[in-house]
Amino acid sequence: MPEFPTNTKVRETARRNGRLSDGERFVPEETPIAFSYAGSTHAVMMATPADLEDFAIGFSLTEGIIMDPAEIETIDVEAEDKGIDLQIRLSDEQNDALVARRRHMAGPVGCGLCGIESIEQAVRVTPSVRTSRLTLSEDEVVEAVRLLNGQQPLHMATRAVHGAGFYVPGQGLIAVREDVGRHNALDKLVGAARRAGHAGHAGAVVVTSRVSVEMVQKTAIIGSPFIIAISAPTALAIRTAEDAGMTLIALVRGDEFEIFTGADRIGAGAQRRLGNG
Repeated sequence: MPEFPTNTKVRETARRNGRLSDGERFVPEETPIAFSYAGSTHAVMMATPADLEDFAIGFSLTEGIIMDPAEIETIDVEAEDKGIDLQIRLSDEQNDALVARRRHMAGPVGCGLCGIESIEQAVRVTPSVRTSRLTLSEDEVVEAVRLLNGQQPLHMATRAVHGAGFYVPGQGLIAVREDVGRHNALDKLVGAARRAGHAGHAGAVVVTSRVSVEMVQKTAIIGSPFIIAISAPTALAIRTAEDAGMTLIALVRGDEFEIFTGADRIGAGAQRRLGNG
């Protein structure tokens, strides 16, 4: 699979200590990336051109195009003049289902709400994770964010991208992905975790961004009962997490954090129990 630059060094003029001076810094690349199924473009996202196979799988999963990565037969990355085209070939059954879905689509839409045609679909029913028995201790919540902060090389270079990680108690962060878009970082993480054989119900999604409703929906789709964030949630995200039986933790700062839903899964000495919910 071809590799593309994820950041570029640019010249700048910075004000430091009351003086202007010329210098250089790294900034992230942002590239149009098309998701094409059976030769037809389904959506185009502005994203960091890295971890593209993870992106293709994660996007296909969280948008409901596939239920399992095995339903994708091939992924070809084609470099275009002004972007990248991910040519994704599905199994016959999944391709037929997507064709039928397209017949009812009104047209392309923006980031995080791809391939929908109505307000009802935008606030779609989120899968329940209420039966999951995974618990985390308070220290594990703090550890998850601390580990994520230390595993974001592109952010360290640019200070301009989001990170998403999958935290499994006893194992730490088993995958981390970065992107200029928070939804994209999460989709890449979903793809990476599923490719590695990690079940969503076994761990927590940890993100550096605010928690919007789409982030809660994507987390629930993979079956994780936890979303942990450095920033704050929206009101709709909180309501959606509550309805789905998800634990939403945000504003993690050092050893302090706020629990907005599902506080019963958190305890100083919580005994961990894994379920398939």
